[in-house]
Amino acid sequence: MRKPIIAGNWKMYKSVKESVDFAKQLNEKLKGIVDREIVIAPTFLAASSVIDALRFSNIRVATQDAHWENEGAYTSGISPAFLKELGVKFAILGHSEKRQYDNETDERVNRKLKNVLRNDLKAIVCVGETLQERESGKTENIIESQVKGCFEGIGLGDLSNIVIAYEPVWAIGTGKNATPEQANEVHAFIRGLIAKKYNAEAAGNIRLQYGGSVKPENIKQLMAQPDIDGALVGGASLKIDSFEALVKF
Repeated sequence: MRKPIIAGNWKMYKSVKESVDFAKQLNEKLKGIVDREIVIAPTFLAASSVIDALRFSNIRVATQDAHWENEGAYTSGISPAFLKELGVKFAILGHSEKRQYDNETDERVNRKLKNVLRNDLKAIVCVGETLQERESGKTENIIESQVKGCFEGIGLGDLSNIVIAYEPVWAIGTGKNATPEQANEVHAFIRGLIAKKYNAEAAGNIRLQYGGSVKPENIKQLMAQPDIDGALVGGASLKIDSFEALVKF
């Protein structure tokens, strides 16, 4: 059985104080839950303070990116080695907004992924197509290209530390939704790609999240799909009640 994983990506919201206060409230609401993994990704500035606030919590902290090197002349870079020292457990890589605004490429995601794994962190690797690509019938081609590029040189033994998040770009922050069946169809396709590259057991074990306007109103239907193991949540993770409902689906 794949353990469900619900992750909240706070993006560029919540100050350090707001993040700590929010994390403490979440901890009270979600403590004792052990049958699913709970992850939150505050801004880099708040990560250390949030980790301190959740020191004995069942909630894990992620960062929204990480660098492909541990140190060097990389202004604004975030070293996975430093993140590990802080107590960060996950790094989100290849998010569609990084691809859109910061020219993130599959090759760069691949380099980041390798370094994150070298530092004993887990990764949430994002893939997904734009509306134009979906309407042109290119969804599977895009997803296959992204998975191939991001997983180049990644060994079978690394897969237990990787979650793949399918986030159709056209459904992020737009209010539009892939239907649960549409989402599962792509998840099943991704699982098939992993089986082809590695083996059927690896494909059956890797966890796949859906990300794209996930809300309390649609989480149950999404999680009922056979190939969806969790959610990478944006806006709905910024409110206590809605994120609690998502975790407790």
